[in-house]
Amino acid sequence: MKGASPEEAGPEGEHVRARVAWYYFIAGLKQQEIADRLGITRLRVNRIVGQARADGSVRIELRMPLAHCVALEARLRDRFGLAEAVVVPAVDDPAAQQRVIGEAAGALLDPLLAEGRGLGVGWGSTLSAAARRISPRRLPGAWVAALMGGLTRGSGTNTFEVATEFARALGAECYYLPAPIYCPSSENRLALLTHYGLAEAMRRARQADVALVAAGDLSDLSLLARTQTVSENLAALAAAGAVGDLLGVYLDRDGRPVDHPLNARAVALPPEDLREVPYSILAAGGRHKASIVAAVLRARYVNRLVTDEAVAEAILDDGEGRR
Repeated sequence: MKGASPEEAGPEGEHVRARVAWYYFIAGLKQQEIADRLGITRLRVNRIVGQARADGSVRIELRMPLAHCVALEARLRDRFGLAEAVVVPAVDDPAAQQRVIGEAAGALLDPLLAEGRGLGVGWGSTLSAAARRISPRRLPGAWVAALMGGLTRGSGTNTFEVATEFARALGAECYYLPAPIYCPSSENRLALLTHYGLAEAMRRARQADVALVAAGDLSDLSLLARTQTVSENLAALAAAGAVGDLLGVYLDRDGRPVDHPLNARAVALPPEDLREVPYSILAAGGRHKASIVAAVLRARYVNRLVTDEAVAEAILDDGEGRR
């Protein structure tokens, strides 16, 4: 938008402007309603509306590149009963897409973090990017809990490393699940979770006020699918109806855990427990993840979503989002 103020500069400001313009000129909301929905002042809404009129961004239709994303957000909220949805433009490079989604997830997460609140986190490059996006500060009484076990090697995006990034940014205590994501057997898992430290970490995970999770598909673009434990079970998981995983638990197209021994071996918060978290965010994108994102939404495991427009379109227009 020409003549945009410094407050409106950059991709995040452009997204806010596109949302304001869409809600005002297309959805017909009042300026105060828009301000309340976006958590900004009515004065800022008024300024954006005035600029849009003056510089030709709005005529009969919006001429902003993110207007389509805003429309998709509204459809996703309506279809899946989401409290919030953020759709970012699709990009060709998978790593860049993860970073953009992660930064948007961090922006959505940031105002939800507060003194005394617990944050539960998963793993992956997307969540690592989200951790770098939140504003560093000290939140007395806040804590961070890993929602799942991890890999046995460091990657910068492992569960332990991602949880640590968030804890450092918030000056908060951190609770880990110091175990591999999959135990050798379900009996080993049950025995392990009787350990006091692990039991306490799992209790914290269940008490989280806010949760930020990612999801993976069955392709080799998924780090989890490339591990030996999962790769040797991929054919059986697919045969059981799995379309991807949430917190290491493999789900079918309707979000139900598939009948496979790997799920009984997962050291993680069960996906159904996410429904009890007041503020829960799924941050995942890339066209290859459309089926697992749709599955998570159908099962109502989360109440907030950050994804890209290619996934949003696939879910809404290609049958992935059917109730």
